[in-house]
Amino acid sequence: MKLTEVKNKLNELEKISFQLPNGELVPNHFHVTEIGKITKKFIDCGGTIRNEEVVNFQLWNANDYDHRLHPEKLLNIIELSEKVLEIGDLEIEVEYQAETIGKFGLDFDGTNFLLTTKQTDCLAKDQCGIPAEKSKIKLSELNNEPCCSPDGNCC
Repeated sequence: MKLTEVKNKLNELEKISFQLPNGELVPNHFHVTEIGKITKKFIDCGGTIRNEEVVNFQLWNANDYDHRLHPEKLLNIIELSEKVLEIGDLEIEVEYQAETIGKFGLDFDGTNFLLTTKQTDCLAKDQCGIPAEKSKIKLSELNNEPCCSPDGNCC
């Protein structure tokens, strides 16, 4: 989810809720303690130099049960961050404390912002010998015509 999409959703909401991949909601008294632009410059295992930029939201639970972050307040924090940090319309990455700091993607289901799982991946599979994954086909989806018949041209 990109930053403009988050801002558009915040303009429509009366309250903010974040839902973890396991279905649990982040407690109502969470704080967004940081909004930042993260720039990552790296070399993949194939030797290609890459650059990635994301907007980072850090969610934190405090023992402050009396306050709740309202959409207009988060929108103001985002707009200040855009101006001061020169943040463009980038993808959002969310940090949230679990057993360790978890990094999540972000989506929206019409009510809640959804923290989505992220996966590591090799960006240079063609250069480091990782075979391409073969597509799987269900036998029930194959054409029911015989593939090799005496009058066919397959043999």
